[in-house]
Amino acid sequence: MNETLIAYHQVDICQQELCVLEGVDLELHGGEFVYLIGKVGSGKTSLLKTFYAELDVHQGEAEVLGYDLRRLKRKQLPALRRKLGIVFQDFQLLTDRTVHDNLEFVLQATGWRNRRERHDRIEEVLQQVGMENKGYKLPNELSGGEQQRIVIARAILNAPPIILADEPTGNLDAETGRAITRLLYDLSREQGPLVVMTTHNLQLLEEFPGVVYRCADHRIEQMTDKTKSYNP
Repeated sequence: MNETLIAYHQVDICQQELCVLEGVDLELHGGEFVYLIGKVGSGKTSLLKTFYAELDVHQGEAEVLGYDLRRLKRKQLPALRRKLGIVFQDFQLLTDRTVHDNLEFVLQATGWRNRRERHDRIEEVLQQVGMENKGYKLPNELSGGEQQRIVIARAILNAPPIILADEPTGNLDAETGRAITRLLYDLSREQGPLVVMTTHNLQLLEEFPGVVYRCADHRIEQMTDKTKSYNP
């Protein structure tokens, strides 16, 4: 069994006054490909947000990469988030600069001082996501699938042990969504990060099998062996 990267025990997760998930028990490991499924509003995104401390944990024990989220100090936040690659559904690319400059901005912000090393790393991740020769393009010159590949490239720049992908295929057609999932799946298999992906597309679960958790009725349960009978 690979190293435990996320460990939650009896965690309650609340938005304002409403508890969206109660009694969460999770243990996620390096190299796992994990799906979070469930209806809109069932707590999938809220759970992801607790992993990068965008949302507070109100009860229980919660640890991510050795950081105790109940006792996390504000000054520790940047160090935690640097170890997480986050893939947003709506891309959140800087529209006024090229792909290369989007990626360089992240590297400079995370302490890469050497220009040649930044350039080499950018070329490396663009190749990994099948976007070599696109570094000079602006985001609006790319298709949705291409933009999502750039978002994944941005997420893996610092070789994070955890990649969090919130509905990364939600705005894409089925074929492009499948290609994006394959890319994340292959990254998990080849480089060993834990990938946690929320999705409504249950077809992907059969094609790219992983560990499956379902959020429903303020609870989370493992569904890995039950997905074929699952009716959302």
